Amino acid sequence: MEFLGLFLFLAIVVLLLWMLKEAFLNKVVRKELQFSAFPASFGKVSIFFISDIHRRNISDKIIREIKGQVDFVVIGGDLTEKGVPLERTMGNLKKLRNLGPTYFVWGNNDYEIDYHKLKTIFFEHGIKILDNTAVVFESNTGDKITLIGVDDLSLGRDRLDLALMDVEENSFKILASHNPQIIKKFSPELNISLVLSGHTHGGQIRIFGLGPYERGKIKKIHHTTLLNSNGYGTTSIPLRLGAPAECHLITVKGDCHE
Repeated sequence: MEFLGLFLFLAIVVLLLWMLKEAFLNKVVRKELQFSAFPASFGKVSIFFISDIHRRNISDKIIREIKGQVDFVVIGGDLTEKGVPLERTMGNLKKLRNLGPTYFVWGNNDYEIDYHKLKTIFFEHGIKILDNTAVVFESNTGDKITLIGVDDLSLGRDRLDLALMDVEENSFKILASHNPQIIKKFSPELNISLVLSGHTHGGQIRIFGLGPYERGKIKKIHHTTLLNSNGYGTTSIPLRLGAPAECHLITVKGDCHE
């Protein structure tokens, strides 16, 4: 019995250490996505997407790994939460802004702090907030890519209709939303090619592969392609199992078979 007790104790310690390791990984998931609608005049566009940072400090290792490879950065919400020092948030923003133009969409936990102060920090660091708005990138030939951002859906602040008001129909559309459920709010006719989201943490702790949410992945959903990230940080407890911490370097290009 003594041996069995010791074995169980050691097994629990090993499991907890593994869960801690998964929670603090600095893994950049690289993926190339091809779309027939992507304008050839852009060649390709590389997006660094990171969501659900929460209490973590972004590793300098990640910044060094991808610096010079990023066209723009998208922060997919939950940059911070209650109890996180503003200095830590500012430090993370400085690192991300060093990679390239940076855009932000609100997550539910971002509203736990004084978001007016957060807006001031964004302004001071040149971070563009996409709160039911869009930004357009134009090539030398006049082709357009539109990055659309909606406010947090779980708090009822999302207004995709407002964000779409200034979006040209023939532009290539990418939608950033903290909550992946935004895909249920638009139809195929809007021609949104790619959705970037987080929020679910991939279930965060999955027992025998099962969790409260689906593990993060990129998948085709009848009218769009959805990237739902496991996220970079954690909330409540700094542990993960079966849904390791991640961020993404997504290269978007045209369909070579078109």
